[in-house]
Amino acid sequence: RKEYVDLYVNYMFNKSVKKPFEDFMQGFLRGCPARNWKMFLPEELQVLLQGHTTFDWHLLEKNVVYGGYNKLDQTIRNFWTVFHKLPEEKKKMFLAFLTGSDQITGYGPERFGFRIVDPQVENPDELSPRASTCQLILFLPR
Repeated sequence: RKEYVDLYVNYMFNKSVKKPFEDFMQGFLRGCPARNWKMFLPEELQVLLQGHTTFDWHLLEKNVVYGGYNKLDQTIRNFWTVFHKLPEEKKKMFLAFLTGSDQITGYGPERFGFRIVDPQVENPDELSPRASTCQLILFLPR
């Protein structure tokens, strides 16, 4: 029985996926040659591929640039008061809304920032917040 289980597990995890994995690896290495990855330590490579998993949300607030607002405007103060009261999972959901990912990739949290912009509409109560994920802009009506 042990031999059967060992052979079955080997088939499911190795042999059955061998060809698709080789195809994936060939395509991946065409775009990202292995020699380029060797300059990273394993921890650095993990952060590069997965992003940072822990965040300093106050540092994020510090890195925000405002358009049509300043950091003392009531709308901005309300936004950050509510934001900092959110549980960690909801803050990551906001990050996903803003950037398209719940991780901070690239330079790291100390350099990550976004813009909060006043869309300057006639009736802000009729507009919901929206985000431009490519430009890292949160359009936040007053």
